[in-house]
Amino acid sequence: MADIDGLNAPKEFYTDIPQKSESFYLKGSNSLDWGMKNRLSRIFNPVSGKTVMLAVDHGYFLGPTAGLERIDVNILPLIPYADTLMITRGALRTMVPPDTQKAIVLRVTGGASILTELSNEDLAVDIEDALRLNVCAMAVQVYVGSEHEHQTILSMTRMVDMGLRYGMPTLAVTAVGKEMVRDAKYFRLATRICAELGAQYVKTYYISEGFETVTASCPVPIVIAGGKKLSEIDALTMAYRAIQEGAAGVDMGRNIFQSVAPVAMLKAVRAIVHDNETPEKAFELYKTLKNEKD
Repeated sequence: MADIDGLNAPKEFYTDIPQKSESFYLKGSNSLDWGMKNRLSRIFNPVSGKTVMLAVDHGYFLGPTAGLERIDVNILPLIPYADTLMITRGALRTMVPPDTQKAIVLRVTGGASILTELSNEDLAVDIEDALRLNVCAMAVQVYVGSEHEHQTILSMTRMVDMGLRYGMPTLAVTAVGKEMVRDAKYFRLATRICAELGAQYVKTYYISEGFETVTASCPVPIVIAGGKKLSEIDALTMAYRAIQEGAAGVDMGRNIFQSVAPVAMLKAVRAIVHDNETPEKAFELYKTLKNEKD
C-alpha cells in the first residue's frame, strides 16, 4: 500500500480547460475500442495515416517462391524499412527475432496449395495463438465470387467476432480467381462486403480505371496488394496512383524482395506512401540507393 503520510492536497484541476475527446485518424475506426486502435496505430503511421506493409506470407500456399527461399537471409534485412510485416506463424516463430519492434500482421487462413483450388481455405490459426505472438492484426483471405465464397466469407466473420472480443483487428484480403474479371465493379463489391461484415481494413488490388470509386465506397482503409513482379518504375507508379486515389497504404511482396535492390525499392515506396513523392523522384531515389549499394 502507498504511504499516505505527507500527501499534498489536490489543487490543480484546470477547470478552465475542457477535456478533449480526440477522434481517431483512421477512416471508419473511431468507434473501435482502445486496444484495437492501439494495434492499428502500430500498423498505420499516425503522422501520415498510411502504411508500408511487407508481405512475405506467400509460402503458406506457394512454398519457397523466388526471393523467399531463405526468409532469415533475404527478408530480415528489410524489416527495419517497413512499417509492418505480413507473415505466417511458422515463419515468425522460426526466423524473426522476438526483439523485432515492427508491427506484425499474421496470416490466419490456409488449407489449400497452388496444386489445388486456392479458394478452398478456412481458418488455420486460433486467435489465442495470435495473442500469444503479440501481433497487431490477423489476415483472412476472402474469395468473393469463387467456388468457396461462402466458407471464406464466414471464416472472416468468425475471425472478426473473435477479434472484437480481444481487441485484435482483422484484415480482409480480397482474392481474385483466374477466371474473375478484375474491374472496379468487382472490387467495389468485394471490399464493401468485407467492410460491411466487420473487417477493420481491407487489402485489394489496384486497377487503373475506377479505383477511386473502390476506396470511396469502402468505409474502412484499403491497402493495395503489390501483385506480380513489375519493373521498379511501374511498381512505384502503381503505388503513387493508389495513394492519390484514396488507398491508405501498400502491401508489397514480390515487387520488393524480387527487386535487384530490395532495400532501395522499399525506401522508394516509403517516399511515395509517407512523403507523397512522385514516382519519378522515387525512382531516382531508388537508382541512387541502388548505385550506392553497387
